[in-house]
Amino acid sequence: MTLRVALIQTRTPASQAAALDHVAPLISRAAQGGARLILTPEGTNLLQKDRERLTPQLTSLEDDPVVMGLRAAARRLQVSILVGSALVRREDGQAANRSALINPDGDIAATYDKLHMFDVDLPNGETARESATYTPGDKAVVVRAEGAVLGLTVCYDIRFPALHRALAQAGAQILTVPAAFTRPTGEAHWEVLLRARAIETGSFVLAPAQGGFHEDGRGTYGRSLAIAPWGEVLGKLDHDEPGVLFADLDLDQVAKARTAIPALANARAFSGPARLS
Repeated sequence: MTLRVALIQTRTPASQAAALDHVAPLISRAAQGGARLILTPEGTNLLQKDRERLTPQLTSLEDDPVVMGLRAAARRLQVSILVGSALVRREDGQAANRSALINPDGDIAATYDKLHMFDVDLPNGETARESATYTPGDKAVVVRAEGAVLGLTVCYDIRFPALHRALAQAGAQILTVPAAFTRPTGEAHWEVLLRARAIETGSFVLAPAQGGFHEDGRGTYGRSLAIAPWGEVLGKLDHDEPGVLFADLDLDQVAKARTAIPALANARAFSGPARLS
């Protein structure tokens, strides 16, 4: 089976109204190009690193204007849309960085809250404390879409191989990695991490990204990528401008890669090591 997908690269503004105007034409272009599954980056609904400005804009996933607009687009275009993530308010009032799959009926088929929080001090002096704003999820998620099984992750999750192995062992053929990677870490690690996760699990890896310099002052790396189960690059955008990347996935390649290198089947449980003092 071959599945045509489209990865949307955005430079999301700092408000939902502007964000929907920004992403909607790219979604339409993807559907016109024949994509059945369309993926957007992390922070599709808004990017705002100032917590005081962000918090008043947050709504539930169902009430978010961008999510509502993409649900309508999925119905109109008869496609599946993975909202890479939307920054939303949880039922308990806390904030979440939440991925959501919308089916062609416009229904939300599955959600995933980002597990791993990006709390770092970068060598260039930049700092990030994602945990100060968002509550992490606690559950890995796989879901069927357009005849394939997706394993959902978000951005910083790419650095945790155990999550991707668990998703593949649960049947995921495609690992989704919507991201807003920083420029320094993107230049150093973006492609090699994505290719490693594909090779380790024998999975397609689809990574739609934010790119460029944003209204809130952050810079993101762009360079959206589609990786095949053997680790080769199927397609990439070599820039940080908004755009659409198409890829045709031969899903039979997943079984072939996992048969050739049966790392998922060969994995063994083990004990230790004890931490040395």
